[in-house]
Amino acid sequence: MDMLIGGKHISSDDVEDVINPYNGEVIDTIPIAHRQTAELAIVEANNAKKELCEMSAFKISNKLFNVVDKLKEKRDEFAKSLTLEVGKPINESLVEVDRSIETLKLAAEEAKRIYGESVPLDAGLNGKGFFAFTQRLPLGVVAAITPFNYPLNLTIHKIAPAIACKNTTIIKPPTEAPLTVMKFAELLNEEFPDGVVNTVTGYGSEVGDYLVTSPDVDKISFTGSVTTGLMISQKAGMKKVTLELGGNDPMIVLNDADIDKAVKGVINGAFLNAGQVCMGVKRIIIEDSIACEFCEKLVSETEKLIMGNPLDSKTTLGTLISKKAAIQVEEVVNNAVSMGANVLTGGTRDGSFYEATVIDNVTPDMDLVLNETFGPVAPIIRVKNLDEAIEVANDTDYGLQAGVFTRDYVSAMRCVNEIEAGTVFVNKQSTFRTDNMPFGGFKNSGIGKEGIKYAVEEMTKIKLIGLNLR
Repeated sequence: MDMLIGGKHISSDDVEDVINPYNGEVIDTIPIAHRQTAELAIVEANNAKKELCEMSAFKISNKLFNVVDKLKEKRDEFAKSLTLEVGKPINESLVEVDRSIETLKLAAEEAKRIYGESVPLDAGLNGKGFFAFTQRLPLGVVAAITPFNYPLNLTIHKIAPAIACKNTTIIKPPTEAPLTVMKFAELLNEEFPDGVVNTVTGYGSEVGDYLVTSPDVDKISFTGSVTTGLMISQKAGMKKVTLELGGNDPMIVLNDADIDKAVKGVINGAFLNAGQVCMGVKRIIIEDSIACEFCEKLVSETEKLIMGNPLDSKTTLGTLISKKAAIQVEEVVNNAVSMGANVLTGGTRDGSFYEATVIDNVTPDMDLVLNETFGPVAPIIRVKNLDEAIEVANDTDYGLQAGVFTRDYVSAMRCVNEIEAGTVFVNKQSTFRTDNMPFGGFKNSGIGKEGIKYAVEEMTKIKLIGLNLR
């Protein structure tokens, strides 16, 4: 599948296979972009700015709604594409497409709600007699660098609000799973002028570095690793950046919790998309007095998951993105076992599959929970009380989302106030997200917020207009 730049399909002499992680088959090939390709994309995006800015908010909103309808028509096709290149179960892919449709709707609605405000200059010294107001203006060109785990929805979270507030865009989709994103870019290009949406594909830092450092790109929106995020922040200079860098999200279960509800939270939170979720449940921090009962119920529910062909609607646990990724999960679990942890169920790899795994007696110094483990693993950390639970929850370089299960509102509010995370849910796992909420964490989990309204704020600049009426 070719890149889309300035409304034209661009190929390359260098190509890369896109592999189905379930069976190892080649799905398609993509061109490998080089610096000159990125330069062309930037030129085309800048050339398209004037035409996009001349469109009314009404027209942009309607065009985004048209794309909503197109995506609805192709729902099954896009879901199958996601499953083939990511390895997630088809039912999870259908949910991603449905969420993508809702995210697009939110952007179409937000296109009509980009407001300024009046500013009372007479509240300041010498401000009497002025009438002042602000406008939110587009930054110009937004480059979106997107991950493999939710390639469609996370791409839409970047480019839909960008277009809603009249920015042109360049998308660098994940090389492991670029096809669905590239197909979606084609849908947008059918509605918007050539150059409003451009795609560049390929491995390596050549293209990414050029997008990040070019003075003709006005914002970088990136989802990925801390290492790459830090490099982007160092190289971006004066341009705006939004960095969503993952998490190591805790789920605290206190001794008065509804255990069945908490177990369901772990099943939904630790094993969704084979654990390849930045806001997934990565650490289950549980009071020791209920840990045995909790583990027994969790093992029982975990063993009901069905691992198999992701295109089979009965499958509830798909593959990881690659065999290499599955080996990394296998190694970190085996390391925890060598340090004294106990696998209660799972713990076996088969190619790109890794079984849903519950592992008990995990300690905070194990690699499994020191760093973000991107796989279907539910590590149990036992603690004595709420104080220790909060201390362990905060003992991480990340701070994306968190959950606490308790019936006691005083304990709940302590967690809400003391856990260092961008979001804290009470009686809900960290994996929960609606597409209109502000999404983004503290510490090494990144900077800036996604969620359409909040992304629009990140993708606009404020101009003050002051009228001297005296």
